[in-house]
Amino acid sequence: MVKRNHRGAEKAMDREKYLTHPSFKGIEPFKNKIWLSSPTMHGEEQKWVDEAIRTNWVSTVGANINEVERMTAEKVGCKYAVALSSGTASLHLAVKLAGERLYGQPKIGHGTLEGKRVFCSDMTFDATVNPICYESGIPVFIDTEADTWNMDPVALEKAFEIYPEVKLVVMAHLYGTPGKVDELKAVCDKHGAIIIEDAAESLGAKYKSRYASNGPEGDRGRRTNAYWRETGTFGKYNCISFNGNKIITGSSGGMLLTDDEEAAKKVRKWSTQAREAAAWYQHEELGYNYRMSNVIAGVVRGQYPHLEEHIAQKKAIYERYKEGLKDLPVQMNPYDDKNSEPNFWLSCLIIDKDAMCKQVRSETEALYISEKGKSCPTEILEAIASINAEGRPIWKPMHMQPIYRMHPFITQSGSGRAMTNAYIDGDAVDVGMDIFNRGLCLPSDNKMTPEQQDVIIDVIKACFE
Repeated sequence: MVKRNHRGAEKAMDREKYLTHPSFKGIEPFKNKIWLSSPTMHGEEQKWVDEAIRTNWVSTVGANINEVERMTAEKVGCKYAVALSSGTASLHLAVKLAGERLYGQPKIGHGTLEGKRVFCSDMTFDATVNPICYESGIPVFIDTEADTWNMDPVALEKAFEIYPEVKLVVMAHLYGTPGKVDELKAVCDKHGAIIIEDAAESLGAKYKSRYASNGPEGDRGRRTNAYWRETGTFGKYNCISFNGNKIITGSSGGMLLTDDEEAAKKVRKWSTQAREAAAWYQHEELGYNYRMSNVIAGVVRGQYPHLEEHIAQKKAIYERYKEGLKDLPVQMNPYDDKNSEPNFWLSCLIIDKDAMCKQVRSETEALYISEKGKSCPTEILEAIASINAEGRPIWKPMHMQPIYRMHPFITQSGSGRAMTNAYIDGDAVDVGMDIFNRGLCLPSDNKMTPEQQDVIIDVIKACFE
């Protein structure tokens, strides 16, 4: 039995176990680490950062911010983009906008969603969920579907049956892969719910939508000929991220995207401490220090011309993994190739159920038993780390997180809580948990060479020998 501590993986790992094993014969560790996904600079970034410094616009105003907002709106296909300090800040203000729209302005010290349930993607990064709590809402987690690893429309409809009063849905596109947008949107429009689209990981991804309207208002439910749209345009309020490991980066930063002019104006106000039009500092509502820096905007400005280049590189990595691993009992993270084009930000795999060796995880540690012809995420991640490359477990579903363990969780069958005991026949289906248990994120850095990727593929193959 092998034990792995994810908090100190390299310390806990016995590199020699892999490097001396016959299956790993001839495989040498990389001299320079292969990262999961690291920033890729091109030179133009320095130009615009230097310009900000040269002109002394080292602040939360400046030409870089204005240009990045324009570029983002043009690229994504929305009317307004507001540059903020992070994707999380963008999501927070999107949630605040939705809360005030639905329930009115709260008292100071109270969130706009106080006591209100909000449906949210389950298998996502916690930044998707936490802003709901910032505004005192109650996240209700919607299970994942196996076709794209995103929010399940069937489970979402079931959630509305259980909680018909809910009027806000926050949905994410995991690893840059669009979810079943049309189906999810149809359910939300049916129940008059506002969508917030977390496109933090999916900038540049496209979906072939048949919906012409953008929210529960307007031409609700009207269909036209299908056409391609970028993620970040399907909700009333939408968010993207420029975090350091995203498809393009500013080291940090994010954007709120909307077609609602008043909402964009409100977010600009809130993000600069909600200052009123007076010579002194005058405040009538709660504000935040959330505006993007003009220096950060300079980095993003220099990155934008390379977005499509990065997407092409990430797709090539995905396709090489798919081809190189085709003879193993594994599958790549799926997507709808007829109706979507991911940005392929992270390449992932999931091991077939009958090819899993025994693996048990606690909150911080994992145990597994090696077995010929089988493997598990912990073993593969350990082997990848032994050659100086970085992989990750699949994002742990929110309903499994200690902080949210008492929150509702809805599957296709209804409540996913407390559904296994001696008096209930059959197995409870928890798709997100299953993907987490059998899946992992592979090194997906766009600076990785095909030859380096071949070594990683060989290491994964060796784990099944």
